[in-house]
Amino acid sequence: MDTTPSNSRLRHQPQQEQTAEQQATNQEQTHREFASVEDMLRCDASQTTPPPEIAERLRASLEADPPPKRTWWRRLFKRNDTL
Repeated sequence: MDTTPSNSRLRHQPQQEQTAEQQATNQEQTHREFASVEDMLRCDASQTTPPPEIAERLRASLEADPPPKRTWWRRLFKRNDTL
């Protein structure tokens, strides 16, 4: 009797189990719940890098925007203009 086929089956089972475990881990990582849409967008932005052309256009667009106006409470309490 040749025992090679049974040995090869035994060798493949751990690999198949490892693959199944990896797939289960990947599924766990992909299913996340977020408290808000903003949290979801922040998570996505941290994992995704834009193409260089779009990143440059975005950077130029942000530089062209005027600085935000001071809030009413900063105008009221003028001593901390640097915050």
